Amino acid sequence: MSSPHLIPGLEHVTSPPEARTTRSGPTPEELLDGLNEPQRAAVVHVGAPLLVVAGAGSGKTRVLTRRIAWLITERRAHPGSILAITFTNKAAAEMKDRVEDLVGKRARIMWVSTFHSACVRILRKEITALDVGGTAYKSNFSIYDAADSKRLMTLVLKGLDLDPKRYQPGAVLHWVSDQKNELRDPEDAVKDARNGFEEAYAAAYTNYQRRLREANALDFDDLIMTAVRLFQTLPDVRENYRRRFRHVLVDEYQDTNHAQYALIHQLCGQDLEEGRPVDDTPSELMVVGDADQSIYAFRGANIRNILDFEKDFPDATSILLEQNYRSTQTILTAANSVIKNNAGRLDKRLWSDAGDGERIAGYVADDEHDEARFVSEEIDKLVDTGRLKAADVAVFYRTNAQSRVFEEVFIRTGQPYKVVGGVRFYERREVRDALAYLRMLVNPADEISLRRVLNTPKRGIGDRAEACVQALAERERITFWEALLLADQAPGLATRSLKNIQGFVALIQELQSMVAADERADVILESVLERSGYLAELEASDDPQDATRVENLAELVAVAREFSDDPQPGPSADPSDPEDTVAGTTVPGLGDFLERVALVADSDQIPDAPDGESAGVVTLMTLHTAKGLEFPVVFLTGLEDGVFPHQRSLGDQTELEEERRLAYVGVTRARERLYVSRAMVRSAWGAPSHNPASRFIDELPVDLVDWRRTAQAQTRWGRPDLAAGSPARLGVPTDAGRRNFSSAAARADVAAKAKPARQIPSLEPGDRVLHDSFGMGTVVALEGAGEKSVASIDFGSDGVKRLLLRYAPVEKL
Repeated sequence: MSSPHLIPGLEHVTSPPEARTTRSGPTPEELLDGLNEPQRAAVVHVGAPLLVVAGAGSGKTRVLTRRIAWLITERRAHPGSILAITFTNKAAAEMKDRVEDLVGKRARIMWVSTFHSACVRILRKEITALDVGGTAYKSNFSIYDAADSKRLMTLVLKGLDLDPKRYQPGAVLHWVSDQKNELRDPEDAVKDARNGFEEAYAAAYTNYQRRLREANALDFDDLIMTAVRLFQTLPDVRENYRRRFRHVLVDEYQDTNHAQYALIHQLCGQDLEEGRPVDDTPSELMVVGDADQSIYAFRGANIRNILDFEKDFPDATSILLEQNYRSTQTILTAANSVIKNNAGRLDKRLWSDAGDGERIAGYVADDEHDEARFVSEEIDKLVDTGRLKAADVAVFYRTNAQSRVFEEVFIRTGQPYKVVGGVRFYERREVRDALAYLRMLVNPADEISLRRVLNTPKRGIGDRAEACVQALAERERITFWEALLLADQAPGLATRSLKNIQGFVALIQELQSMVAADERADVILESVLERSGYLAELEASDDPQDATRVENLAELVAVAREFSDDPQPGPSADPSDPEDTVAGTTVPGLGDFLERVALVADSDQIPDAPDGESAGVVTLMTLHTAKGLEFPVVFLTGLEDGVFPHQRSLGDQTELEEERRLAYVGVTRARERLYVSRAMVRSAWGAPSHNPASRFIDELPVDLVDWRRTAQAQTRWGRPDLAAGSPARLGVPTDAGRRNFSSAAARADVAAKAKPARQIPSLEPGDRVLHDSFGMGTVVALEGAGEKSVASIDFGSDGVKRLLLRYAPVEKL
């Protein structure tokens, strides 16, 4: 519904009267043209909360964009009163562009963003009013990514003098992330700690949050949790946003976690604290999703959010989108046949009027090399027909480690490829170093970024000097940067170290003056690289990797230059206010550039459409990465129990159903042709592993699969590597430097090189244990005896692991 009064925060951009009486944009008939009946119903829906269950390839983006256009043109909703949430910046940009094509430039003042970007936008404006643990944040807070968080947690654990083997930063951060996704503060964690181990985790959480506040920084989980806390503790702020956003649309609702769910309820639902309706009429809420595609439980996603939508909103309406516009009916029938084996799901059956198409091709390989060889040969045959390019083909696998054998075989057969999901550009060391310089220039309180660059490149400021400065900061209760400014007062600091610190401070202050003068982001970056000596050190190196690092830094400068040539406000900027920038400057500057970089999601780095050189390149990626993409031809590989579905899911029905949803996602990525394959023998930890066929293969309709090769055609257990071009001999390295072992050779090699067996702990189901890597867990099942004892242990977010106790670093609590 549209609001008859001025919308809070939009008074300066309220549409003039003539805009409300003169039509500009498509007619109702044009907006509904080409939509099927359920799609039309979703577009024109009025009033009650709406759940659109959108099957794979059912045109949900079209429905979302047409609905937004309908709200603006037919229901006279102010564009600034619309909040649309997606899960990637790429999807948000696509949605905004589509709406702008329909209704014109007025669409630019909508809020279309990811959850994180929307929360950053709110927090930049409001966080100064929020007292967090006795400390008020400043609006120029830094955003820590996973690597920054791990670096900070390492410092925290060291400060608490915790054993690094028992308390690993990654495991502790996993636990902290789970707490934040459930909106549990450090105080809650401390109160609920049940043993010494949980008390240590809670203490780490407490100190980690304190250090974040001192650095004026938030990690990714904080962005959403802090926004929810803001609304909960400051009702006036919440009501302002409730009155502003009269139409809230959420895409991929099945992937929301509890914190994201709570944020939506703060904006659209009942008062969560008192359980009573709020005074104003709730905003119209439309969520779009598909429980059958919920595959991110390991990130905290809760499938119950979409399954229980009608319980949370008793007056809600549901619409099913079952017509698929992507795949052939054969592929859809196969997908329906697999997913129907999950219990408790809303029944729906995808269908298409595109015809049956080709049957699914199946192949049972002798081993993983034979499987990769088959895939390579099939791609060659498909490309040779002239109807397909290599870029039309994707190879999916369950885990990143499976890409190695495909890469080896593709290199040998001359098949160009790209792997999506390797080390990403912004995760490279040299790029992170450069960004750390820029971040501490904008926010000197950012201790993690500051300490990263303090002696990078080496400038004679060692660990002892750093410890002296830290001691001064703690004694005077000041930030690490403020302590550097007073380094001459640091106890025990050597004269030489003091001189080097003063040189570093002078460099930073000189660069800070450029930031204060609103210098271009690319100019500041180039100045950092040149004046710090970072670039000169790399250029003087003989290491070929350093030459590549220089190229990466050149690319980063190019990114900054592209931003500076066409400066756009950061994701936190209000699109209805052209002067709203991160630093409050009239032109978007370095802060906006850093915010854009910080909020780049993994899937945003997947190229749009192949062109030029990449037109002949096959795409390799995990099934999780493939979500939201589509290809004319898909190879779904590694379909073996223990591989896909993953080993850890075999004893857990909930996880097994998530694996089945992952298979459903993989199948429905294919438009025209689908291949399924498995290997009879697959190397695992250097030894052959004989895995049965995946249960998902058994769930495919028998009449729809054309098996090119079956298990009965297997020729030998130890198949030579045919892709190498010549028979492989035992113990002779192949071109890739690998050895082909028999089972006996593998066992002998393991026996000779294995570490001494550990003492086997006496365990019972229900016992609490501590693992060096996975952290704390609960024993759920035991099997075997003596040296063959195997325990199934539930490690929470890491899932249930089956561990051979004679090797597993497990300690009973």
